[in-house]
Amino acid sequence: MSLPLVLHDTLTRSRKPVTTSTADRVTLYVCGPTVYNYAHIGNARPAVVFDLLARVLRCHYREVVYASNFTDVDDKINAAAAAEGVSISVISERYIAAYQQDMRSLGVQTPDLQPRVTEHIPDIIALIERLLERGHAYLAEGHVLFNVPSFADYGQLSGRSPQDMLAGARVEVAPYKRDPMDFVLWKPSVPQQPGWDSPWGRGRPGWHIECSAMIGRHLGPTIDIHGGGQDLIFPHHENEVAQGTCANGQLYCQHWVHNSFVTVDGQKMSKSLGNVLLVRDLLELAPGEAIRLALFSTHYRRPLNWSTERLLDAKRTLARFYRSLAAVAELETPQNMPVDGGVLLALSSDLNVHAALERLNQLRKELDTAASPAARALAKGRLLASAALLGLLQQPPAEALAQLQASEAEPALPAAEIDALVAAREQARQQGDYARADALRAQLNEAGVVLHDAPTGSRWRLAGEAQL
Repeated sequence: MSLPLVLHDTLTRSRKPVTTSTADRVTLYVCGPTVYNYAHIGNARPAVVFDLLARVLRCHYREVVYASNFTDVDDKINAAAAAEGVSISVISERYIAAYQQDMRSLGVQTPDLQPRVTEHIPDIIALIERLLERGHAYLAEGHVLFNVPSFADYGQLSGRSPQDMLAGARVEVAPYKRDPMDFVLWKPSVPQQPGWDSPWGRGRPGWHIECSAMIGRHLGPTIDIHGGGQDLIFPHHENEVAQGTCANGQLYCQHWVHNSFVTVDGQKMSKSLGNVLLVRDLLELAPGEAIRLALFSTHYRRPLNWSTERLLDAKRTLARFYRSLAAVAELETPQNMPVDGGVLLALSSDLNVHAALERLNQLRKELDTAASPAARALAKGRLLASAALLGLLQQPPAEALAQLQASEAEPALPAAEIDALVAAREQARQQGDYARADALRAQLNEAGVVLHDAPTGSRWRLAGEAQL
């Protein structure tokens, strides 16, 4: 189509039109979760952002191939499996299923491909062998490492100097490295650790090589768009560029897109602060569509500060739209209505959701003021088709309004009983009885109680009240 799609490119630090290797076909790869725990709101942001991008891409290209992986072998997964005395597949399958359920609740469409690392060990080994053959990797004490000085352009994606990269990175200091920046492609596994046979002995892959191998297997040596969270730019994506370019002798990725961080009440999420917001807990407080809209309330490249007020604003906005749709619920809409040009133009300009939502609100007002049944049916169809591009307003209005109203319900327990449950949960946490603590938290969530854990203890408020 003639309308250009423009995205900010991390590598060039500028907005530029998207170009693809094959006409009318675009490939998109997004780094997915490491599946050792339930998804939090920070995990949800890239899933929602790149779901939106995939939807917009389908308006521009006849064929879209969207892949987002699961990292299902990792030291954190290994530790969780060892703690429970089960295989890593038990842990990964549990949290993959939970992640998929949570993302469906947020209106995230399943990517075309969801590769898993453990299904691509032969591809990883073959990629490492190519790097060794080309002189970009070396063997050292049972490890295979990438030789960073062999790639002159290392650091361009992140814009960091070698000194900055060393100072700001989680760089493993090891005597077998030729250069401090060299990173592991393959590492040995002791008998109690997961491992696979390889030319270099039984072991497992390093983190960075995994995505490059899965991209090569499913999307080819050059990908059109690579996405992920801002925290992945260095070292993960920087290392991907080095591996992919050196292994294949050609451009690794044409366009890099990164979403920014999520904070909670102005603070970084962390277990020590007790402010890690799980998606499944938030779904107890609001419909998934409201959470999705709240994630859209700040441009994807800017930090998003999550707060109760932000979620309340999203619920109020959805209620306005659904009340307008409820008033014309019986009207049949024309088939195959196109997306409004203003909405598509906004989203094609670096995913300008703010402008797209403003246009959607104009369409809602046009629906409210349409003078005839025919005009109202047309306005309704245009609103629904355009909102669908953002993954919004696709529920029956009566059901959506009931869900929104239910999420504002009063807690089912009196304050004294809430205090007792909070105290019992705090005691369970101090005693290490996390199963009971989790059960009490779930009971409080069901009663419309939001907990805030801090080093000084737990506090609570009702859903919809101001922040603690």
